[in-house]
Amino acid sequence: MIWRIVKQIAKNGIRTEPAPDIGAALQMQSGRIQADLLAILGKALTIRMVDAGSCNGCELEINALGNPYYNIEGLGIKFVASPRHADLLLVTGPVSRNMATALRRTFDATPEPRLVVAVGDCGCDGGIFGENYASCGRVANVIPVDVTVPGCPPPPLEILRGILTAVRRRV
Repeated sequence: MIWRIVKQIAKNGIRTEPAPDIGAALQMQSGRIQADLLAILGKALTIRMVDAGSCNGCELEINALGNPYYNIEGLGIKFVASPRHADLLLVTGPVSRNMATALRRTFDATPEPRLVVAVGDCGCDGGIFGENYASCGRVANVIPVDVTVPGCPPPPLEILRGILTAVRRRV
């Protein structure tokens, strides 16, 4: 049994795609990003992520920010479990009618000055779901949004750029 698997692996080779090359530019930017965050906020940035009804494609890309390749925690950006500890809300998906009240309560529980970033096509404009009997559509229909990050799903680097854009606009 195991030899059959080994033969198949040897015959097919490696079928994964190589990691994207961000090169030295992002490595140099990471120090600048951390310095900017400290200069603007005076501390680390804390994020509360809210899934308002997405397909989880955006969540997979957001989770990729935590891997050693992007190392978002090394930049001073942390995810928290409570909106009371958050500086920024990262909202994904079209807001389902069942999540609208929960999203508003989460927004209200986040202390001022709070930032909101809508991630993905669904969060930006309702995506393929739009507004209907089950969906309020885009996040901005329910709470005020500072920055949108389009894409289905957007790559992790674009999500990070959206977060930094929101922080820089707050200055």
